[in-house]
Amino acid sequence: MGTVVDDAASVEFHAFFERHYAELSRLAHLLTGEPDAADDLAADALLALWHRWDRVRAADHPAAYARGVVANLARTRIRSAVRERRRVALFWSQREEKVENPDVAGVIDVQEALRRLPFRKRACVVLRHAFDLSEKDTALALGVSVGTVKSQTSKGMAELQRLLGTQRTPVTMHAAMVRTGDAGGRDR
Repeated sequence: MGTVVDDAASVEFHAFFERHYAELSRLAHLLTGEPDAADDLAADALLALWHRWDRVRAADHPAAYARGVVANLARTRIRSAVRERRRVALFWSQREEKVENPDVAGVIDVQEALRRLPFRKRACVVLRHAFDLSEKDTALALGVSVGTVKSQTSKGMAELQRLLGTQRTPVTMHAAMVRTGDAGGRDR
């Protein structure tokens, strides 16, 4: 059960939220250029403010503090996007030549099965088998541990085999992914 102080803080925060949410969302949109991300960034900023509400409401300019939080979150999002683009550019620059006469049906089957995997499993399988990255390089690219790469790759491969209804080997799947022109060279 909340106290009078907690209820007062909650009411005060709710009023702050109602007054500033649209402004913070607009700011996030202008900083990132991403209308879809703007609401998420504003919500994330307001959540962070709620966690520090005692400190924020005691500040001279709580709205300015909130705008600073949005700016920092937007900067982090932009930096992440830049890093992601650099990783993608690195992979594309190491890409092998396309294979002539691809097994189109096999490629389509593998691509469809990959789409059905959860993102992390799909990313691990693609980076390990299509791009021939080491477990360490895959972990670095995804920002996860080597153990996570091992388990997600193993689980992803098992799920792919189940989805494809065959016991295709990683080499076969690698060949199918390479035929689409999406694979990179070896970097172990």
